[in-house]
Amino acid sequence: ETPFFKHYLKGNSKVDAGLPEATMFDTGNKEWKEFSTYPPKNIQKVNFYLADGTLKNNSSSTVSEYYSDPNNPVLSSDNLKDFNGFTPRNYMSEDQRFAVGRPDVLTFTTDTLTEDLTFAGEILAKLNISSTSTDADFAVKLIDVYPQDFVPKEKKDGVIYGNYHQMVRSEIMPARFRNTREKGEALVPNQKTSVEVKLQDVLHTFKKGHKIQIQISSTWFPLFAVNPQKFLENPNFATKEDYTKAFIKVFGDSFIEAGILK
Repeated sequence: ETPFFKHYLKGNSKVDAGLPEATMFDTGNKEWKEFSTYPPKNIQKVNFYLADGTLKNNSSSTVSEYYSDPNNPVLSSDNLKDFNGFTPRNYMSEDQRFAVGRPDVLTFTTDTLTEDLTFAGEILAKLNISSTSTDADFAVKLIDVYPQDFVPKEKKDGVIYGNYHQMVRSEIMPARFRNTREKGEALVPNQKTSVEVKLQDVLHTFKKGHKIQIQISSTWFPLFAVNPQKFLENPNFATKEDYTKAFIKVFGDSFIEAGILK
């Protein structure tokens, strides 16, 4: 910010400072980058399809399924004491291994990368889903999986860096608002339905030797209130009896759309 204020407060404010349109921190390479336009012009849109626990280049006819119980929600952190009153500082890059292996969390992972891959700009999850119940939330996480033998330049006490699952971006979308935010709409049980989840803008390099992973679940507590999974006009008034267990499917033609920096 210093060059901006130096020019417009101390310099000739009537002349353009000639600063780049965007100065962004690459959270994978851990370095600042400047862009004359943003999103960058030299990006290629790529779809990563969700099938068989992997991220594929092509659509698949396979179906992935998980069991979501709102009475036993997926936690938003492995260190809940830090959530006492505010969101902890390390939340956005916290290790997500604690969620892997739960029956209510789907994971889709690439093979080990043979070259660096930089995501830049918007990320959109286009999910095709169905549920045995009438409502659901969809939490999507983009994760950078570190190599098993990774050794950092600076170590932090208590952190196991080998196979670290760094959260890069994440977002949650109530299926009730899949078409409009004006009024909630129930899901039709067992009917294939499209739900789009817009993740935050990103600049992150997944480095050679790492893996890209997507995690999907329907609860994210206590960061977000638990959806009872039964459609109600106002889910904030749900009673204990409204909380409904559900089998949720994610079809193999679902994908993550990301911009790859060239």
